[in-house]
Amino acid sequence: MYRLGWLVLFLCFSVNTRAAPTHALTVYGEAPRYNQNFHHFDYTNPNAPKGGILRRSAMEIGQFDHVLPYIDKGIGVNEVDGWLYAPLAVRSFDEPYTVYGLIARRMERGPDDAWLRFEIDPRATFADGKPVRAEDVRFTFELLMSKGSLKYRTQFAEVAGVTVEGPHRVRFDFRQPHGRTLPLDLASLPVLPEHDWQQRDFANGAGFDKPVGSGPYRIGQIDNGRSISFERDPTWWAKDLPVSRGRYNFDTLRIEYFGDTEVARQVLKGGGYDYNREFSATAYTLGYNGAQLDDGRLQRAHLGPAKPQVAQGYVFNLDKPPFRDRRVRQALGMLWDYEWSNRQMMRNLYIRQQSVFSNTPLAARVLPDVSELELLEPLRGKVPDEVFDRVFTAPVTDGTGIIRTQQLQALALLQQAGWHPEGDRLVNAQGEPLEFTFLNGQAGLERLLLPWKRNLAQIGVTLNIRNVDSAQYVNRLMARDYDMIVTGYPVTLSPGAELYNYFGSAAAHDPGSNNLMVLQDPAVDSLIDGLVRASTQADMLRHAHALDRVLQWNYYWIPNYYPPGSSTAWWNRFGLPKVQATYDEGLDTWWEVSPTPLTNAQMAERLKASP
Repeated sequence: MYRLGWLVLFLCFSVNTRAAPTHALTVYGEAPRYNQNFHHFDYTNPNAPKGGILRRSAMEIGQFDHVLPYIDKGIGVNEVDGWLYAPLAVRSFDEPYTVYGLIARRMERGPDDAWLRFEIDPRATFADGKPVRAEDVRFTFELLMSKGSLKYRTQFAEVAGVTVEGPHRVRFDFRQPHGRTLPLDLASLPVLPEHDWQQRDFANGAGFDKPVGSGPYRIGQIDNGRSISFERDPTWWAKDLPVSRGRYNFDTLRIEYFGDTEVARQVLKGGGYDYNREFSATAYTLGYNGAQLDDGRLQRAHLGPAKPQVAQGYVFNLDKPPFRDRRVRQALGMLWDYEWSNRQMMRNLYIRQQSVFSNTPLAARVLPDVSELELLEPLRGKVPDEVFDRVFTAPVTDGTGIIRTQQLQALALLQQAGWHPEGDRLVNAQGEPLEFTFLNGQAGLERLLLPWKRNLAQIGVTLNIRNVDSAQYVNRLMARDYDMIVTGYPVTLSPGAELYNYFGSAAAHDPGSNNLMVLQDPAVDSLIDGLVRASTQADMLRHAHALDRVLQWNYYWIPNYYPPGSSTAWWNRFGLPKVQATYDEGLDTWWEVSPTPLTNAQMAERLKASP
């Protein structure tokens, strides 16, 4: 009886720690927004008509040199992920991080998250009609891990193995402990057909071939490097699933690539394509003005206002000797006059970046509480003292362009760091001048750098600006051949192992990583470890706040700014759902209303008769 009692207790414990198969996964096991019987996402119109075309500009500057977005070299077509290749589960855009089954109709977490099982929908097929198998899932994962981008090896390092349990069942086993986002990240992976990739060159991005997909579109016409079109597959097996209703409405999606943002802007205004993401505040506020904007034929808005924005900033290459001193980094950052630039060049449109998690609850915006101090205390002496008792605020000026006070403060810091005046320059003890080069690969950025160059020169610091083409820029980034660059870090509400790729020591010198600061900080590594392995949202948040403080007070970058949503301009010939996606622009929920742009009045009349 004694043994039987323990056996019953053990079985009860096992049942309680093992999640039943489910249609959705959330980070911390909380209930998803949509139950298993949901009909469609709230931010879609399930009655949206199919047809028409949408032409958009690429997010990248430069020409694509291969199709796949899954490798590090060159420029691939990001939209292949999702349009050509469907994932096991699709992310919803009105929740911080929840995924709902697509190719996988059910997902099951093992006891204590020891493993994750996917049950493939037996209806799932590739575009050539062959079934999607569990073997294809295993093949895709192993292909990405062996020949894909470094980010996969970093993100999925805690996967111990993949086991095919049957034609439609595949299990991922985890090392313990692992990050809570890992199951969702795995569920977001695409599924590639093994039979189609046996003769293709994955390591080189498949060139300009047209691989067989598993998603709602097939690749249509390719104009090598300049444009690519996707044609909707009307027989796609998943078109009527709840996660697909009201989405993927255009018969044709076309992406245009440009080597210059101004050229892209002018081509849009000339009617060359339909939709442009705008990254210049001046261009957004002034570049589209005219009769077409006034009567509504051209629309302009900030979409996805709650979407976490990319954390953009000027980053120091910490391998360079002058930048190894925190005082030097702090001093140089003082002299970038954001307030003047925002007023004079960006029409006060932007919001100052204060954090690598800006515009999210993860940002450190108040003093650390007791639980966070418990994390930070073991790091005392290894992180700046300000981390413990001060709230970080980026340097502020009065916006007049006269920053004499800041220049004197910066000069004092530089002198403490061993730099002293010699003629009109600051030099170190060896007589070497304080001089560095900003590597620039994008048009329009130079106008923000030139005022900073002037402010630095006034205290004896030389800033050189080197403009290079996109191919040279990418190559130099991979070789870490620069002093400073501008970069951005994607922000999510549930960060995970991708942080190793951005800030982890192991990724510092890997040419495929995004650790462009070349940051090697054990304190940062330990905080990332804790964040990734957090078992509750509260634990994740305190690690995120602590990590943010350490990055802030080390002045590893000069934080820039972000817009109040995704700055977007488009021709007014599309219908948009009444409920907009909270965390995304929601472009795949739009549909064509007219083949030509309509005025606001015309569109209102047209939509009265629409679903």
